[in-house]
Amino acid sequence: MAILEIVKHPSEILEQECEQVVTFDKKLIKLLDNMYDTMLQADGVGLAAPQIGVAKQIAVVDVDDRHGRIDLINPVILESKGEQVGPEGCLSFPGLFGEVTRANYVKVRAQNRRGKVFTLEATGFLARALQHEIDHLHGVLFTEKVTRYYEEGEIEGEDKE
Repeated sequence: MAILEIVKHPSEILEQECEQVVTFDKKLIKLLDNMYDTMLQADGVGLAAPQIGVAKQIAVVDVDDRHGRIDLINPVILESKGEQVGPEGCLSFPGLFGEVTRANYVKVRAQNRRGKVFTLEATGFLARALQHEIDHLHGVLFTEKVTRYYEEGEIEGEDKE
């Protein structure tokens, strides 16, 4: 697979509302696979299509838990509750980390690579990663939600979403 270039802030595409996917074909499957490989290469746990210059509602997430790789197409958060506060980073903001408050539980409806609708319930870090990537698809950046930024070296081994 190909490793794609990750778009860095302040690129305009990062703040755009993305279009829904209507065509589920081999091109989409290849894009998802390339996005996943790019995310792994960059040591991330999530990657949204606008981060590789594509304004479509497509994201991949893998927080290295029992769910493994999750392809999200046209995702919608149906329900959220609770609260968690923790560090976040973003592959489009290299070296920048901040404290962000997110829901601790989310229920998400999305389509898979073949267009089949599924729902997913998540808590903790996976819920955080899903919210981060879905925000990307609506032009919302984690920097808009940061309550405080971390100094370099303040957090060790933090995964980037």
